[in-house]
Amino acid sequence: MAIQDIYPTALRLLGRPVLVVGGGPVAARRAKGLLDAGARVTVVAPVASHSLRELADAGLLTWEPRPYLPSDVDGVWFVQTATGDSAVDTQVSKDAEAQRIWCVNASDHEASAAWTPAVAEVDDVKIAVNAGGDPRRAMALRDAVATALETGDLPLRRRRAAENGSVALVGGGPGDTGLITVRGRRLLGQADVVVADRLGPRELLNELAPDVRVIEVGKTPGHHPVPQAEINRILVEEALAGYRVVRLKGGDPYVLGRGGEEAEYCRRYGIEVEVVSGVTSAISVPAAAGIPVTHRGLAKGFSVVTGHEELSEVPARADHTIVLLMGVGQLRESAAALATAGLPQDTPVGIVENGYLPDQRVTIGTLGSIADQAEATGVANPAVIVIGDVVRVSPFAPSHFKTADYSTTTPNRPRSTSTSTSTTPSSSPKKPRVLTT
Repeated sequence: MAIQDIYPTALRLLGRPVLVVGGGPVAARRAKGLLDAGARVTVVAPVASHSLRELADAGLLTWEPRPYLPSDVDGVWFVQTATGDSAVDTQVSKDAEAQRIWCVNASDHEASAAWTPAVAEVDDVKIAVNAGGDPRRAMALRDAVATALETGDLPLRRRRAAENGSVALVGGGPGDTGLITVRGRRLLGQADVVVADRLGPRELLNELAPDVRVIEVGKTPGHHPVPQAEINRILVEEALAGYRVVRLKGGDPYVLGRGGEEAEYCRRYGIEVEVVSGVTSAISVPAAAGIPVTHRGLAKGFSVVTGHEELSEVPARADHTIVLLMGVGQLRESAAALATAGLPQDTPVGIVENGYLPDQRVTIGTLGSIADQAEATGVANPAVIVIGDVVRVSPFAPSHFKTADYSTTTPNRPRSTSTSTSTTPSSSPKKPRVLTT
């Protein structure tokens, strides 16, 4: 049978009687697939595999423990034969053909009246692949298509209007398009409307279909052209109109991203909400400069805050990392507040601007010097500020910060001070600009 002779279609077998002849693993797989389609399955085989017996014992199918009889095909809508005996399979096929019943013959794909494709499901899309009777090839192609759909490389977006809209709060990570989650990328590809922040993987917006509407609601510190109440209203209004809405946010929507407020507001109006966590900038951006927020021998905990007014509530110790988000404008006040609380002036501080982006820049100093350094070099948002001894671990820290080997195997062993303050490790994909004391 040539591939040109195949007419692709889909069968709706819900509630219809079907026959499976054979009791081995192939028959078990086909029986399971038919059950998933809602068919009433009868299996005829002298001996059945353990999985088939379990299905029969659970009342999900009928097992006739005997050899095949020609009358078994009477009244069924579909037949699958997979006995492993070509003579029996051929006879089943002939009997089905005589009654004009479609039959899949697992022993002889060339003579089979129908083929079973390799199948996968992604959301509400079912993929079926035939590959000229080569099942391994069909499975490889099926897997490739499914992966492309799951990662958003192929469009999953519905073209017919949905009866009910939905909202997905998607954390886009720190900005690099490779750091959004697979689930987030997929939902973005399905969106009818994208409500976008100023930060996050904005390059992905260029990949959207031309008819996808992008509503800009980006904020900067102290400047909110679209108030949060208006953002909430937009999400609900678009979803109630039947659209699939993605709220694309930088970092993680539930880490100082007001995602909880947006989800609560949507649910108040009966809108289905999905929350997709993102790679939070509070942890990932310091990592882009080689700064861990915890490190054995240096820090066992960390706090994430947005301004100097919250700093009175966090431990003012160099062994407890403080991560400041949106803190550039109040950096001098924050440093003074921490110094007043008892944090030493020589506590290391690192600032990472535009983390993971081509123009990433790292500025490293101390609690006493960092505000002056930031003003002198024009540090600007988006930036993440890290305060604590963990900054010493960064490969961009000045050599006099590195007085000990803070490894996990030999803590506090002296190490060489010959490390360059501006060398990027060879494994790093970026070469950020480095400004140090």
